[in-house]
Amino acid sequence: MHIHILGICGTFMGGIAAIARAAGHTVTGSDRGVYPPMSDQLRELGIELIEGFEPAQLDCKPDLVVVGNVMSRGMPIIEELLNRGMPYSSGPAWLTEHVLHDRHVIAVSGTHGKTTTASMTAWLLEHAGAAPGFLIGGVPANFGVTARLGDGDVFVIEADEYDTAFFDKRAKFLHYGPRTLIINNLEFDHADIYKDMDAILWQFHQMLRMLPGNGRVIANGSEPEIERLLEMGCWSPVTSYSSVPDSGADYTAALQGDAFSLRGADGEHTGRLVLPGLHNAENAAAAILAAQDAGVGLAQALDGLSAFRGVRRRLELRGDIDGVRVYDDFAHHPTAIRRTLNAVRQTAAGRVIAIVEPRSNSMKLGAHRDELAGALAPADAVWALQPDDLPWQLATALSDLPDCHIETDVAAIVDGVAPGCAAGDSLIVMSNGGFGGIHEQLCHALAARKSQVNA
Repeated sequence: MHIHILGICGTFMGGIAAIARAAGHTVTGSDRGVYPPMSDQLRELGIELIEGFEPAQLDCKPDLVVVGNVMSRGMPIIEELLNRGMPYSSGPAWLTEHVLHDRHVIAVSGTHGKTTTASMTAWLLEHAGAAPGFLIGGVPANFGVTARLGDGDVFVIEADEYDTAFFDKRAKFLHYGPRTLIINNLEFDHADIYKDMDAILWQFHQMLRMLPGNGRVIANGSEPEIERLLEMGCWSPVTSYSSVPDSGADYTAALQGDAFSLRGADGEHTGRLVLPGLHNAENAAAAILAAQDAGVGLAQALDGLSAFRGVRRRLELRGDIDGVRVYDDFAHHPTAIRRTLNAVRQTAAGRVIAIVEPRSNSMKLGAHRDELAGALAPADAVWALQPDDLPWQLATALSDLPDCHIETDVAAIVDGVAPGCAAGDSLIVMSNGGFGGIHEQLCHALAARKSQVNA
């Protein structure tokens, strides 16, 4: 089958392309932004890429057009697709029909931690010899790719609540048919799609309605919105976890340095986790319990956890220049920002400096404006970019922070941050985009400063 993918360079659709190619299909695709690293990854797989969305690309007459959710009515190629009466589907629907229908699907959902938890889960299964398939919204360091068809019976998918396609406004995760469902946490997000928390809960409730009675929900036991969700109706057994002592959860996770423990009715089990922060202890607990539900023994899962190397762009160390550490983190929701900064604070020898780009749709709409200052409070200093398309002023929202600097271009942030750094400082760059290559610029400026001092 020849599959043509519209919006192929996004992480999810690029993963669909890789899986379809591994399944033996001919795959082509197009996007507005065809650039490395995704373009290189896809071309290495033998996938022909087209820059842009000109309707003439449909002249190749594919057997099926898979439409990404970046496409909308009114785009010439979509109107041409419909006018020609060509067969089309969404990425989630294609994946379910051709890959997931006969697999044990582990879906990892929630507002925060999906990518790390899905990556951990896939690795624990891999370490146990289960050869899972996976589709993850990031690059697990243990695999080096975002997606894999896999040879085993289990498939791990990062299950987000974004809408499916222009013709299907349900959450993507409603397609996947999981047998094991992780719900890490629930907060309001995606203000461009959902009007309030109740609208998000309704989508999750539909997923619970489709989970089989012999499936399992693995849920954070100290999250009030998850409790609300389960009270709406749940027909599958629930295993709960938490990092809060005496929360009443089935399992309690703890982390001291890199010493991880999971305590339940069956005793206390210990292992090693290289990722800092209690939120990562919770992610690890969820991954271990999900792997267990798919047949991996607890001791084997804990052994695999010690070899987990993290995920790119999730507190990823990009450089250590003369004792100044530069991290790249995907955090863009206030809760994720606060958790990231608190995690670094636990191990930082010097100052923690937050460098933020408010880029998400929810942030642009102002949904998290009032929470942002509190989220950044754990940092010793804050540098933030005021983008041209942000319709509210960061200077006003962050006015209570004692050491806060607002700039309108990346170079000004680099010029402001680098000269004042000292050994032991940690620079935490937080954005869900590229942030103008600021990570490399910071490393270069710090290296140049070191050279000048040594000259």
